[in-house]
Amino acid sequence: MLLPKELIEYLSRQLIKRLNPLYVEVADPAKGALLGSELIVEELSAEDKLNDEVRGILEQYANYMRENQISYSDMFRKIKNQLIAERKVIRASGRDTGDAMKLSRDKITDISHKLIATFRKSREFRLKKPENDIRLEIVKGFTELLVAEDKIDKAAREKVRKQKREILEGSEEFELLQRRYYAEELKKIGIDLSRP
Repeated sequence: MLLPKELIEYLSRQLIKRLNPLYVEVADPAKGALLGSELIVEELSAEDKLNDEVRGILEQYANYMRENQISYSDMFRKIKNQLIAERKVIRASGRDTGDAMKLSRDKITDISHKLIATFRKSREFRLKKPENDIRLEIVKGFTELLVAEDKIDKAAREKVRKQKREILEGSEEFELLQRRYYAEELKKIGIDLSRP
């Protein structure tokens, strides 16, 4: 998944705090945050499932691709794009769509619409402002947190690059250190990735 589950839970709690009570009245903020995080996890894991499906398809054609010298990554991208178009899936990865953040603007907008639908259906929520105003506030909150997360990710990568000896980006050691520094940076804003 593009975002750690703990970050999604934090994001959902922050969105509920941001909306309650001005935009939406929430009977139980903890339940509201849980509903939000479950929806976001479901939305982001949909593309992971699609990627797994594409890998399964490519396994069936491994010999053909090898014999015809077809690149795995090119074929993966081609099949994934075809399935996305057929199923009208909105890409989650912002970097796939040219957005600077981890999540695409389209995916954030899609999630905001689905959150509003969840709010309408649930007894936990009472909408106090027009739906589009609430949705725009969700998008704004989502975007602000993702910008902060991107800064944290960059800061963690920079810490690894500033080690006394050079550690190659992409190496296992680089990834381990980056994850450790990333977790430390997230702790500073109240997100503990070491929690079960």
